[in-house]
Order: sequence, then C-alpha cells, then structure tokens
Amino acid sequence: MSQGDMKQPLLTSPPATQGSLTDHLTDAPLVGILGTGDFSRSLAQRLVASGYRVVVGSRTPKRSAGLFPEEADVTTQQEAASRAELVFVGLFVEHYLTLRGLKEVLAGKVLVDVSNGTQINHNEPSNAEQLAALFPDSVVVKGFNVISAWTLQTGPRDGSRQVLLCSDSVSAKNSVAQLSRNMGFIPVDLGRLSSARNIENAPLRLFPTWTRPILCTLSLFLFFFLFNFLHDVLHPYITSGRNVFYKLPVETVNVTLPAVAMVMLALVYLPGLLAAFLQLQRDTKYRRFPDWLDRWLLARKQMGLLAFLCAALHAIYSLCLPMRRSARYMMLNAASKMVKEGQAEVWDEEAVWRMELYLSVGIMALGLLSLLAVASLPSVSNSLNWREFTFIQSRLGYAALFMSTLHTLLFGWDRAFQPSSYHFYLPPTFVLVLALPCTVLLGRLLLALPCVSLRLARIRRGWEKQRCIRFQLPENERNGTEDISDV
Repeated sequence: MSQGDMKQPLLTSPPATQGSLTDHLTDAPLVGILGTGDFSRSLAQRLVASGYRVVVGSRTPKRSAGLFPEEADVTTQQEAASRAELVFVGLFVEHYLTLRGLKEVLAGKVLVDVSNGTQINHNEPSNAEQLAALFPDSVVVKGFNVISAWTLQTGPRDGSRQVLLCSDSVSAKNSVAQLSRNMGFIPVDLGRLSSARNIENAPLRLFPTWTRPILCTLSLFLFFFLFNFLHDVLHPYITSGRNVFYKLPVETVNVTLPAVAMVMLALVYLPGLLAAFLQLQRDTKYRRFPDWLDRWLLARKQMGLLAFLCAALHAIYSLCLPMRRSARYMMLNAASKMVKEGQAEVWDEEAVWRMELYLSVGIMALGLLSLLAVASLPSVSNSLNWREFTFIQSRLGYAALFMSTLHTLLFGWDRAFQPSSYHFYLPPTFVLVLALPCTVLLGRLLLALPCVSLRLARIRRGWEKQRCIRFQLPENERNGTEDISDV
C-alpha cells in the first residue's frame, strides 16, 4: 500500500443524497436533563444511544461539557428548560429550591423526578410530591429512580429492566413510559403520584422478600448447631472426658447444614398442603387465606433457594472431611490398631451397601435441588410455559424432598433404635429432621387419593357446597391428580 493510500480514511462519509447523521438527529425528540451528576451523564449517554437529542442544563456548562457525549448539548439550565418539553430533574431533593427561577419556563412541561431518599420514608411527603408542590404548573412523573447509572450505561441486559412510574397525569406518564420502552426498559405503572413514596422506598429496602426466610434459616441453623453440640461434643466430654471440640468448625457444621436444608425444603411445600386442606374444609376457593399463610406462600421461592444453598454447602463440607488433619490421625490410629490385632482385612457388607446407597441417593437429591434452583431464575422460568414450570417446581420438587428423606433414612439406618444413640436422652439429629418432611410427604400422598384430589379439583374450578352449581370435569382431568402446589 502506498503512502498516499495510507492517508485515506478507512470509512468515508456517505453521499450527501442519503442524508447525514445530523439530519436524522434533527428529527429526533428532544429530552432535557437538569443536573450533571453520574446519573445524569449515564442517562444522557443512554438517551443518545436510543436515538434522542439531549440538552443538558448546568450551572457551569463550560466545565461540564466534557463529561457528556459529544451529541449532547450542554448549556445553561434556563436554556435547557426552555427548549425541551420533557425534562429529567437529576438533582438531590435538597437542591430543588435552586430551580425556583425556572418556574415560568417549566410551566406546562413534564418533569421526571429520578431522586431517591437517604432513609425509608413513612409519613413525610415524597421527593416527587415536593417537586410537584414547588412547580404547580408543571406535570411531575416519578420514575427511573430504581435504575442505576451502571444499568443506564451498559443497557438493560446487565441490570433490572423494570422502570416504576407514577403520576397524576396519564398522558405524561404514557410519554415517559414510551421513552423507557425506546431505551430498552419495561415501564410498570403504579398509579397516581401518591405512590411515589413507595417507589422511592423500594431501593432503600435490603432484601425485603428475603428477611423472613433468612431469619428462619438462621434460627434453624442455630437450633440444630446447639443440638449437635450437646449431642455429639458436650456429651462425650462430660461422660468420658473425651475432648472432641475440634469437630465444631467442620463436622458439626456439616451435620447441621443438611438438617436445615431438609426442614427448609419441607417448609417450601407445607403451605401448599395447608392451603389445599383449608379449601377442602371451606368447600370453596373464594375465601382469602390467612395473612400468615399468604406471606408464607409468597416466600417459598426464597426458602427453596436457601435450602439449596445449605445442601450445596453440605456437599462441599463432605468432600473436605477426608482432608482434615484429624481424619488422617484417626485413619492412622485405626490402621495401627489393625496391625496390633493382626487383622489383615476389614469388610462389612451391610455398611458398604448402606454407604453406597446413601451417597448415590444424596447426589440425586442435590441434582434435583439444583434443577429447582436453576428453574427459579427469571431468565430460565420466563422460557418455560406454566405446565413446564409447575412440573419442575411441584413434581420434581416433591421428588427432591423424597430423595432427601431417603438419603437421611439411609444415613440413620438402624441407629434410631439403638439406646447408645440417645445422649442426654436426646434422639439423634436425623430423627428430629425426618419429622417434618415425612409429614409433608404423607400429606401430599393423602391429597393424591382420587376421592380427595377430584373434590379439590372441583373446588378449584369454582364448585361450592352452599351453591347449586352443577358441572362435570373434562374427561382428561377426571382420573388425574390435582397439582397441590399451584395454590
């Protein structure tokens, strides 16, 4: 290639007859932004990428111009407010008063409040309501406050896609909703501007749907850990003086984790059974469940994921058991004892089969739990239809509970009937753990009886005992069992 060719640009400008990018941008809608913070810069970048013209209002436009995309026009707040019909207010609530001089310019225009508070607001007016009071002639829409600056920069694929909106003006709210769709987000209409307080509180709440499940998991872990400490660590120290406190960091935790996982998994399916029995007792589906049962039903996904977490940690801890120094010493001591006693070979057929079955069933139970956890992810559950989703979460979920119960039974084997297994008159841990899962499985088996499942199916199709409504189930549902977890 010659030197002259190297000086030629790789990409040449399109012919003038096709129109330039500037000509196309001239026809694009104009959106204003007041403020030059991180969120405003990310918002401007996203709007430009979505095909909008952007004008940014700043108190120091010359200093702020380099922070925004070249396509954005950075000017004074007065000029930006006068040029755009839809203006994003990217300021903290304490700086709203600095915009009082723009009251006349912003009259009749749509103001999008994107601010958040510093603490949860219970009784005070929301930031959006304060902005509406400051600009009574403008229309305020609350939105985009649950979207982070990072999500705006990278696009909705790497963050939450929902944009919560509320306003007293339907037309203004629709305009902002359409803008959010054009940016790749999903608008969610939450009604009038009085809902702004809930929208502003949403980013401040720390895992609101996880609080009760996490507390339940921690409580169960503490209970079973203390129980195992009394049963397996403190008892030998008091009765025979053996110091086995070294078991606390790994072995005791490893015995505690599956106990918590089993109980949490049983608690996932117990509320569905209670709801089904409640509908059978009432002979109707048109009465609300108690509030505690409603909250329990809504927390099943979180409880299931926490059960999977405990089961996965149990598997990792189990793999690490032979790596401990104490395990090596115990193996050497056992080998030394065999040499002294002249034993050439040790083989217990029953113990071998029990361990083989115990490990195999445990691996299958963990595999089913993994499938449940993956299917609960939004990206996966959105690709499943309702029948596929309920089959995985209900049928395979009960299969996971059954396999976990069988895994625990194989672990316990006949030790539940040995008096030496009861320390301080307390039963072994697996006996306590099996109580709730066995109850849930028996309840599910009872609801699967044809006389019960058909009655429940009629109730869920609208039949009521007190009303004379006669109908027949479709042929393909008369002999089937009802899916109890769909409550």
